[in-house]
Amino acid sequence: MKFVDEARIKVQAGDGGNGCVSFRREKYIPFGGPNGGDGGDGGSVYLVADSGLNTLSDFRYRRFFHAERGQNGMGRDMTGRAGADLDIPVPVGTVVRDADTGETIGDLVQPGQRLKVAQGGFRGLGNAHFKSSTNRAPRQSTPGSPGDLRNLELELKLLADVGLLGLPNAGKSTLISQLSHARPKIADYPFTTLHPNLGVVGVGSLESFVMADIPGLIEGAAEGAGLGHRFLKHLQRTRLLLHLVDIAPLDAHDPAEDARTVLAELDKFSHDLATRPRWLVCNKSDALPPGEAETRCAALAESLGWEGPRFCISAATGAGTAELSRAVMDHIKTMRAENPASPSDTQDDDDE
Repeated sequence: MKFVDEARIKVQAGDGGNGCVSFRREKYIPFGGPNGGDGGDGGSVYLVADSGLNTLSDFRYRRFFHAERGQNGMGRDMTGRAGADLDIPVPVGTVVRDADTGETIGDLVQPGQRLKVAQGGFRGLGNAHFKSSTNRAPRQSTPGSPGDLRNLELELKLLADVGLLGLPNAGKSTLISQLSHARPKIADYPFTTLHPNLGVVGVGSLESFVMADIPGLIEGAAEGAGLGHRFLKHLQRTRLLLHLVDIAPLDAHDPAEDARTVLAELDKFSHDLATRPRWLVCNKSDALPPGEAETRCAALAESLGWEGPRFCISAATGAGTAELSRAVMDHIKTMRAENPASPSDTQDDDDE
């Protein structure tokens, strides 16, 4: 299935039913009076977070959604049936905006959460509502009001505890496949990963966290180089970033310069994301003689002025990944206890 994380749709709530003009007509009752019923309310449109969805690809084929109209009122004081509400399933993590005003309507972050995006029209009144001591035979009623019509922008931001960050071929996809059951495409050329991948990392028998892998960043991503900044939004809900750096590059690239390139592009996208907790993970230790990997990792941290946690691993062989997973799990548990809210609840205005 093609991964789609943005979509535009139009939603139309149902109109309210019209009120009825009617009079009671029965044998031996010459002046029965008005008995026109009210119309029914129009159906509203809701977006519902569905944990079984992970892409907005369904909206490539259908982009207009219409809730049911309310039934008109009828004689004998019969009220029209209300229109049924329309529920539209979307992936958990979908941000909803008004396409015409840019206003953020809501953020669906919990499975089963419902968000009303279009209010159904209200019912019209039948002539029975207008009778009085001076107007015993009113011939007036009101039409139902029209339902809301809105153009919406849907944007999917994946929900994950940990995000992987790095240049293409840094080993992000290999790491997530080593730690979880996710099976992203892995090859020895850049930009193998073309869309985000999620994996559940089990730590022990009862604990786990969700990890997100996104396509790698290169210099000039802010100007559209490579895949640009398009997928960085999927890291905005994470609590921790793991910055993977290849410490055994096949070419003459300096790992420190590679790391600075990624950090510069990250800061151009969002200052909030650039200042989020981030750990240095030196990858591909299996490509170096014993002992040299740790030496290079220490030198890299010193060159970057890195003061946070750092790890030396091999995503290909699994060396050091168990210690990394345990440390990440402990950090996530601490952050969940201190701040149960997602980082997305406190994003800066400079986020895209």
